[in-house]
Amino acid sequence: MTLPYNRRLKQNSRALRSNMTDAEQKLWYRLRRKQVNNWQFYRQKPLGQYIVDFYCPAASLVVELDGSQHLEPQNQVADQQRDAYLVGLGLRVLRFDNRQVLLEMEAVVGVIAGIPPSPPFAKGGVSHLGHEACAAATELPVSFPPLKKEPWPPNSPPLKKGGQGGFELVQRQTLIEARERLARRGVLLEGGEDE
Repeated sequence: MTLPYNRRLKQNSRALRSNMTDAEQKLWYRLRRKQVNNWQFYRQKPLGQYIVDFYCPAASLVVELDGSQHLEPQNQVADQQRDAYLVGLGLRVLRFDNRQVLLEMEAVVGVIAGIPPSPPFAKGGVSHLGHEACAAATELPVSFPPLKKEPWPPNSPPLKKGGQGGFELVQRQTLIEARERLARRGVLLEGGEDE
């Protein structure tokens, strides 16, 4: 399937590539040059009416990094609409907050690497592997690496709104919440449960 491309977003995506956030730069360093599953990732890629942070065509995967502005209710609604649009294009969307990327990079990369590739389709839209293989290949990973539960840096209190940094750094979008979202979508998770 060919994804829609909006030429009017090309200049904006170029500007975003040259002004990446610290979290985007760190994750890009780990995704570029086919370091994860030998997959090609693109950064600040225009897809339809949006520019996504990272896109992997081999896995039909979009990876979004959320900064403090995504904590606001109106931005959360916009994120849900954006995700629904991208899912409607047949893409899988993973969201991480900047703190996760900066402090738990290995766990984030592990979740991305655990996504199965998109099934190869033959002419007519049916895989040569059969329907069962296609269904199995599109399931999300069933285990996640354990989360680090200690604050970072050690013995530091979480930042609150209006305090240092200007926003609450208590983990809003933790991997636990990602698991809960997957569970709400009907994906049953095995293992990797927090105790």
